[in-house]
Amino acid sequence: MPKLKTNRGAKKRFRVTGTGKIKRNRSGHRHILTSKDQKRKRRLRKSTLVHESDTPRALRMLGLR
Repeated sequence: MPKLKTNRGAKKRFRVTGTGKIKRNRSGHRHILTSKDQKRKRRLRKSTLVHESDTPRALRMLGLR
């Protein structure tokens, strides 16, 4: 069976941590920032992990499983 191609959009959005979890950036920090309070914008700067239920799908898109 041939190798699967990596989903190029997923490659740009996700990174794999050392423990095998998938890291992602939060959405909502690109525009219309004037109506969002400072605390919310500060929280959106930080990255987070992909939810456990979505991790297998993200790994498959990255061509790792």
